[in-house]
Amino acid sequence: MNGISRPGRPVVLTVAGLAALAVTGAPAAQAAPAHGGLDLIAASSEVTLTQYKDWPRVDLDLGVYLGATGTPFEIRAQRKSYKDPITANRIVRTGGKTRTEPLPAGLVKNFGGFSRFLHVTLTDAKGKKVVDRYQDVCPSSSPARVKPGAPDKSPYPDGCSDNPWTLGSIWGVQSGWATALTGYNQANPQVKLADGTYTATVSVTAPYQRQFGISAAAKKIRVKVRTLSDDEGRPRASGTPALKAGPKPSGAGAVPKGPKPDLRALPAWNIEVNHNTEGHGTAAAPHDYLAFAANVWNAGPSPLVVDGFRVKQGLMDAYQYFFDGNGRQVGYARTGGMEWDARHGHEHWHFKDFASYRLLGADKKEVVRSQKEAFCLANTDAINLLVRNANWKPENTDLHTACGDLSSLSVREVLDVGSGDSYVQDLPGQSFDISKLKNGTYYIQVIANPAHRLFEGNLNNNVSLRKVILGGKPGKRTVKVPPVGLVNAP
Repeated sequence: MNGISRPGRPVVLTVAGLAALAVTGAPAAQAAPAHGGLDLIAASSEVTLTQYKDWPRVDLDLGVYLGATGTPFEIRAQRKSYKDPITANRIVRTGGKTRTEPLPAGLVKNFGGFSRFLHVTLTDAKGKKVVDRYQDVCPSSSPARVKPGAPDKSPYPDGCSDNPWTLGSIWGVQSGWATALTGYNQANPQVKLADGTYTATVSVTAPYQRQFGISAAAKKIRVKVRTLSDDEGRPRASGTPALKAGPKPSGAGAVPKGPKPDLRALPAWNIEVNHNTEGHGTAAAPHDYLAFAANVWNAGPSPLVVDGFRVKQGLMDAYQYFFDGNGRQVGYARTGGMEWDARHGHEHWHFKDFASYRLLGADKKEVVRSQKEAFCLANTDAINLLVRNANWKPENTDLHTACGDLSSLSVREVLDVGSGDSYVQDLPGQSFDISKLKNGTYYIQVIANPAHRLFEGNLNNNVSLRKVILGGKPGKRTVKVPPVGLVNAP
């Protein structure tokens, strides 16, 4: 399946409503820097957190926001290569002029956002401190307007990247908007709390107060925690209907001149050995599988748009669409096909020949090939939002919006400029069987567009290699994964 799902149960947050943002979060008067305009806002003085008996843990969703009450708040983080450190700049726009202010080295350590941005404590009814921690924050998460006169839309991405191969990110809060600092969208550990009433105290840590002119005043919030049975009051998931393509084109079409997508394969990561046993009784044979995650992304300058049109049960013809520099559709061409994947955990339409995974020996010759070559395309990860024509707010960001269902007449699958599609190879048949391989050095090869069915502007950057070193004994194989430059993502 696409992406990496976040474990845990849903958490219900009850607040007085985001309309209260404009009044309950008003900061005390302070001498903020000229380009400050950032306030810590509490949506309500009281929240209720709900957990369930089969998963008694909650995200500390306290309804705390960072509001941009002056000019928009914008951060651009990037690195030139995987051998270079991340640098970050604040983009300040005032009086019709734009200037760039470099952030101190170390303030942005990864593309997930600001580390140790919030200090959060929780005390119980007896005054005992039960939580005292510093929380990381993505400063571009779950945006909300704070006043009626604010712009009706925000240009900034919703979320930060946790992909280790990201090259460029943009975080921002539109003027008159706020970004959520707590809750399930922020990558912080859940906590286990007994039912009862608590007092939360939330403040911005000193380095960010100084850098961005944020008040040191803390917000205090009354927190009620309740535990429900497995079925009581749990939100029900609902799928989003697949985006439908238009009428099926006639003929094979033609490939016009002009911008094309540029698909690039990133190095594999999340690499580990899974052990399995095939057979029965004393004759059972141990099997070792090398599992990994892989991503193919689009460096642009044009989106990859593929429509599938049903031709018979389980099969669709696929067409790639082309756009000019203004985003206007100017042509299309046949580009292979799609197939229905009925396996549990998939049950959607896959475009064939999008990528290929192979394990190479020390001589870089193929020794094992993964059976996985068909994919549902979705914008799961922002890889570089600073490339030309990058879409900061792409559509089709999950399987519900892109992959269709068995009754779909047609589907549209998109890989937008700046985004990539991650797959986790964690099942037999989608991993490499290394049971009979000797210990030693190998390379995981990821190939984008292996059969060249998709039309690209550059076919010379479609392959990546990740070095792995196999050891151990059958049934207990091990793997060591050297870093790539400064990126240590085994």
